[in-house]
Amino acid sequence: MNEESRTDKFMKTDELNYDEFPGFTDAVDGAVTVETTGDEIGVHYLHDVEYARINGVTLHLQLLLPFTRNHPEKRYPCLVFIQGSAWKKQDVWIQCPLIAGLSRKGYVVAVAEYRHSGIAPFPAQIQDAKNAIRFMKLHAEEYHVDSDAVFAGGDSSGGHTAVFCGIIKDGDVLDDSLYPGVSADAKGILDYYGCVSLLTENGYPSSPDYDAADSPSGILMGGVDLRQRPDLKAKMSAETYFKPGFCMPPTMIVHGTKDRIVGTKISVELYRRMKQCGFDVRLYLLEGADHGGAEFWTPQMCSCADEFMKQVLSKTGESRTADADSMPSR
Repeated sequence: MNEESRTDKFMKTDELNYDEFPGFTDAVDGAVTVETTGDEIGVHYLHDVEYARINGVTLHLQLLLPFTRNHPEKRYPCLVFIQGSAWKKQDVWIQCPLIAGLSRKGYVVAVAEYRHSGIAPFPAQIQDAKNAIRFMKLHAEEYHVDSDAVFAGGDSSGGHTAVFCGIIKDGDVLDDSLYPGVSADAKGILDYYGCVSLLTENGYPSSPDYDAADSPSGILMGGVDLRQRPDLKAKMSAETYFKPGFCMPPTMIVHGTKDRIVGTKISVELYRRMKQCGFDVRLYLLEGADHGGAEFWTPQMCSCADEFMKQVLSKTGESRTADADSMPSR
């Protein structure tokens, strides 16, 4: 075959779409043929995608993007996940391989960096997470996101941040939108062993000075001794905001029963309080699990998260509002 014929054949073959392209069908002695469907989900990783720049601080997302052969343009629900760090500078990439298990179930996962407590006090972290949600909605087409199916999640201090993404509403005095006109409302909240309260007794059995000025919580609130500031302890505790008429997105809580950093009772009390308020909430207790680890991202637990988000999306338009008669007094 001359060079011109080779080029002509290459160009014609290259112009064929997938369905037109002929598959290899020759019998090969000893080869094993494995069937595929084209619906197998893979995950692309985009690192350090800038989503905000605030007072000279650049904030990034680590993006896990599902894809399939059959549906390259498909849009997926999105989980904006806040990596825990005791509100200090985050290793935002460290759990990406574990969280990819959820992405392989068909979710865009955006691991969000926030301004850490060393440079910005509460509620900067929640403001950043909400702006990450807005960014993903604004760039939904680019990253194949269903903008009507965005959730907030996080672990440890990130769990606290995720829960507050449901508490602090658009336009709230604590909100600070970088993207006017784009809502940061999350369809649901996934809270993994979040340190969501300083009001629960014995919540931190291994950290007796959890509310001292140099503790993670004290630094978050501006280097304040929270033992002298019950008002600030209440301000950063989720249950403080559950009042008559308050609306909270459906919430999934996951906690290990041997958590040595954030006591399991923190999540148990949050769950009970939310149940009392009539909110849509479920609690998973992982027997023997400590503060994080592979146990939280097993296929079983990824399936639990998948089931939760699918059920929430199937009930789009429904909301649960705290009823005055169901609200316990404190």
